[in-house]
Amino acid sequence: MKYGVVAISALLLAVGCAPLPSSKQGDTGSADTESRGAPVGQGKSRYQFEQDGAPPQTLDPNMIADAQPRHEVLRVAGNISPYMVNGKEYRLVDQHRGFKERGIASWYGTKFHGHATSNGEIYSLYEMTAAHRTLPIPVYVKVTNLDNARTAIVRVNDRGPFHSDRIIDLSYAAAVKLGYAKRGTARVEIEVIDTDNTHAASREAARYYLQIAAFSQLTSANALQQKLSEGLAFPVVIASSSDRGSAMHRVRVGPFVDYYSAQAAKKVLQQQWSGESHLVVEAGDSSS
Repeated sequence: MKYGVVAISALLLAVGCAPLPSSKQGDTGSADTESRGAPVGQGKSRYQFEQDGAPPQTLDPNMIADAQPRHEVLRVAGNISPYMVNGKEYRLVDQHRGFKERGIASWYGTKFHGHATSNGEIYSLYEMTAAHRTLPIPVYVKVTNLDNARTAIVRVNDRGPFHSDRIIDLSYAAAVKLGYAKRGTARVEIEVIDTDNTHAASREAARYYLQIAAFSQLTSANALQQKLSEGLAFPVVIASSSDRGSAMHRVRVGPFVDYYSAQAAKKVLQQQWSGESHLVVEAGDSSS
């Protein structure tokens, strides 16, 4: 959510397409370096700047608008669970409705500006976004600075911060709005905003599946389908496709009406199936 046509126009004139310089003012950013967004090779960096920092332009916190919560389909992108970072395993929360947490917030800026976030979107330090380790992507979060009572609403679309003493990384704009950009960190409370009833009439219908396995032979897929159907209360289906004469038959459990139903079914499935399932989301004519 950008913060006004006038402000954006001024920023575009000032920034253009030139690289953003680095800054070392304050305890800025998360210093998560290679742990954010798409993975990179061992010992290689995908970032232009070594240090994170603030842009040269001064932002007016009164001109920065909150992100506008709306219902969004929770797709596969950014929602792999469990996932590994720096040798540590992280699992997404089973239920984020009503989720609250208190701890330290940091922010990230110029180093990550223009690079892909964990769900493939492009990070902008001027937009009201955030990174969290275990909340599904995307969700909307109300953040309250406990030191000055300022609030902001951000959209979580990234993973991090991977520091044990921090619970959330906010965009630079969000940190300015909350009044801790110069300080670098702040004590905050975060609360997930329930968007299930937001713009209900315009929701995008989605179907959630747990994919178990894929076979080139239909007989193998049928055998697994029959085995799983005997002990599960959920539908077990086969999704077949053909590409250039090569057939693939995918065994899936579902469909489920939402992300949470699929996650709950995954726990039940794990009691019967030793293999690892992964989430598949079909929305409209596309799947992810």
